Amino acid sequence: MEHLDDATRTELEAAAFRRLLKHLDEHKEVQNIELMILADFCRNCLSKWLVSAAEERGCELDYEQAREFVYGMPYPEWKATYQQEATPEQQAAFEARQARKKENG
Repeated sequence: MEHLDDATRTELEAAAFRRLLKHLDEHKEVQNIELMILADFCRNCLSKWLVSAAEERGCELDYEQAREFVYGMPYPEWKATYQQEATPEQQAAFEARQARKKENG
């Protein structure tokens, strides 16, 4: 993508990010813990990354506003409607992933 000008590259990156959010919205059955186990990020991470990017640019973006953007609704509503309790197996897999991360620095 180096051959693209900055504006075009930014537009493509933004379009891909919007598509990722749409994909996650279309697959609410995919739980955050599953994303964390498999990919080491979740919807909350995306929200934090948005806040961080805003701060780097001198903009103000509240974490809850960012989460509402990522989740497509207020987080408490999404959590009550779609979030399932983590199974013992999921929790063990998450803890194992976190331990491996700690070991690998």
